[in-house]
Amino acid sequence: MPRFIARMTPPPEPATRQSWLIVRGTEVLVRFDQHGCRYLPSEIEISSLVTMVDAHMLGLLDDSIVLTGEVPREIEPPEGFAFTGVRELFETIDPALYSLAGRAVQIVDWDRAHRFCGRCGTPTERLTTERARRCPACGLTSYPRLSPAVITLVERDGKALLARNASFTSGFYSVLAGFVEPGESLEEAVQREILEEVGIEVTDIRYFGSQPWPFPHSLMIGFTARYAGGEITPDPSEIADAGWFAPDEFPQIPGKISISRALIDDFVRRMGGEVGE
Repeated sequence: MPRFIARMTPPPEPATRQSWLIVRGTEVLVRFDQHGCRYLPSEIEISSLVTMVDAHMLGLLDDSIVLTGEVPREIEPPEGFAFTGVRELFETIDPALYSLAGRAVQIVDWDRAHRFCGRCGTPTERLTTERARRCPACGLTSYPRLSPAVITLVERDGKALLARNASFTSGFYSVLAGFVEPGESLEEAVQREILEEVGIEVTDIRYFGSQPWPFPHSLMIGFTARYAGGEITPDPSEIADAGWFAPDEFPQIPGKISISRALIDDFVRRMGGEVGE
């Protein structure tokens, strides 16, 4: 897997090449190779995009400097390339490149949205020491926005709590998730979200892992928990259906790249089952 190191400035030793994540709105520029895989264009391949707005350095991907920049929405892609939404890249691109695509779109969106101060309206200036824009008039500093959300697999007697969101257009089920509120700990958010969405209490909340989720700027923080009481009573405004499922009873579940699937696969392994595709 490619190794990415985040940086805002070039390394002391020059990299051998540059790769670009060109952003148009919420889309990134990608291309298929002969195997059907998408990859990042090189500096030469994007040289025709002369109207690109300010570039941002993202970091180093193996021996390549990775940069991102925005082009106007009317720009057409070079021959052989296409502008594709980050959501459409889900599970079709190497996870390291997918993460970079999400990073690029979020940084460009933040930079676009904070060209003027939200307090006094003065044009802001980009800082060189950190990823931020500062107002020269009132000093307000704006950083890229990040919205933390908890996502939790609850288990009870060898079964996992899975639910189908009321807004899902497909019929797949997943674990419960929700945004953290101001003044709330992550553990408190887990308890509140599960109680609000399905009406049960949980205990033994344990950290599992995290995943950036660029839809539009979330950080998914995964937990496991155990059932502590109550009967499943879905909130109809958010949950279409919910229930306890053993590994051999699972309905359609999310794809492999998501942390929700990682939580489900971990549960299956702990129950002695085999993880499928």
